[in-house]
Amino acid sequence: MSDSPEQMAVWCAGEDWCPVTSTATLICRKWHPVIVHRLLHNGPTGFSKLEDHVDGVSSKVLSDSLEDLQEKGLVERTVINDQPFRVEYSLTERGADLEPIISAMEQWGKANLQAPNESAEGRF
Repeated sequence: MSDSPEQMAVWCAGEDWCPVTSTATLICRKWHPVIVHRLLHNGPTGFSKLEDHVDGVSSKVLSDSLEDLQEKGLVERTVINDQPFRVEYSLTERGADLEPIISAMEQWGKANLQAPNESAEGRF
């Protein structure tokens, strides 16, 4: 975690599993870890390019996901240009601190999941 003195609220204070549960509520929506992963690997990215890199997500869902990640303090939105209107999304310091978690998810997936074009036998 960063040296930021501001801590996020834990909604189940007092239980051993609270930090895991609270972290899961931040990143465990379907597209959230994918968006964070793409921003980690590609750096600040415009909406259209991010949509291209998050294959299968609709514009509405991407927009809603980015808004949720912004509200949670993981992503920031910067207006780059007014004419034509252009914005760029990037990870905040707190969002970038998720890198070890996202990398672990990626490595686990590479080691344990079949590629989509492989046999369906044994898939989750």
